[in-house]
Amino acid sequence: MNGNRFGRLFQFATYGESHGDAMGVTVSGCPAGVEIDEQVVQRELDRRKPGQSMITTSRGEPDEVVINSGTQDGYTTGTPIGMVIQNKDARSGKYEPFVTAPRPSHGDYTYSAKFGTRNWGGGGRSSARETVNWVAAGAVAKAVLDQSDHDVEIKAHVNRIGDIEAPDVSFEQILEYSEENEVRCADPDTAEEMRDAIDRYQQEGDSIGGSIYFEARGVPRGLGAPRFDSFPARLGQAMFAIPATTAVEYGQGRDSASVRGSDRNEDWAFDDGSRDDVVSEAGDPVPVGNDHGGLQGGITTGEPIYGEATWHAPTSIPKEQRTVDWETGEEKEIQVVGRHDPSLPPRAVPVVEAMLYCTVLDFMLLGGRINPDRLDGRPGAYDTEYHPSSPRADPEDAATSAETVDDEE
Repeated sequence: MNGNRFGRLFQFATYGESHGDAMGVTVSGCPAGVEIDEQVVQRELDRRKPGQSMITTSRGEPDEVVINSGTQDGYTTGTPIGMVIQNKDARSGKYEPFVTAPRPSHGDYTYSAKFGTRNWGGGGRSSARETVNWVAAGAVAKAVLDQSDHDVEIKAHVNRIGDIEAPDVSFEQILEYSEENEVRCADPDTAEEMRDAIDRYQQEGDSIGGSIYFEARGVPRGLGAPRFDSFPARLGQAMFAIPATTAVEYGQGRDSASVRGSDRNEDWAFDDGSRDDVVSEAGDPVPVGNDHGGLQGGITTGEPIYGEATWHAPTSIPKEQRTVDWETGEEKEIQVVGRHDPSLPPRAVPVVEAMLYCTVLDFMLLGGRINPDRLDGRPGAYDTEYHPSSPRADPEDAATSAETVDDEE
């Protein structure tokens, strides 16, 4: 199966099924010298994990991560980072009726048609459970950027559930309020409306879609390659990879269709030193506005990169639906029982942020803004604070320091 790898220099490859033994991710291309441990990754996984509230699936997964390679004494070594998250609360029995009778709008039939087989428990590989791996990889990317010389900050919030839409909020408001409620909406009043609406859909045995606004600040200009590796092209890939995504836009997005060129085009001016929202020096040319979402010609301008991603309603709902059983030839009514989210955006926020962190870091490495070998940018030097100390560093052991030690296999 192709399609299990994301990124060019900063790459992650994943494995695991919804009801399999474990989920796992291997991160390659992380520079050495990044301080990281399980707690750093766990903080992000806890934001995504199921069972956080009554408006998420009740599946009881602790999502405890174990880092089993790529670090030494709390620092990355520059070698692949392996992480494993065990599945603790899988219950596959409820999915037996759908082995040969596909659930409406799921990947059941398409997976079976492609491979001639599939892991059917909980949706197998097509389940959003797999995004736990992406959040783990995003935690690594975030740690690299946080400890680099660049001041990159990424945040997202739920701006729409059904027909309830939040008013425009500032980046500072998103930072302050998005984690203060179950819906992860930065406007508290709208969050209450969204929460009530999700409750209603859940009580009716139904589900509802929504959207997430995202923003990345501090991303330097000049990132992205024209055409197929442009920043918006890779951004779209990152967002559309998230299960149930139906639309991705940046800047003015779809509203651009009704805006004249003379209105959308933005004049250029010299930075007078007052712009704290753009990565530039005084005297640099900067666009006057940012309707283009921080991207021109597929390349970053140094201004905030912002946009929106839309999710359809979760397809696993307990209402009666119709399907066919290709093994028995029977047409029948089914009910999809189990533990499912009534709306996806609240738990998708950390997934969106993770994919943005991975995308930005990959471009930073490709553009030479961060040394791909080591975070301190000092290739060839071994006198680093994160290099392990010799167990025989005690002066009393100096006499034996010249002994030859065979490598262990």
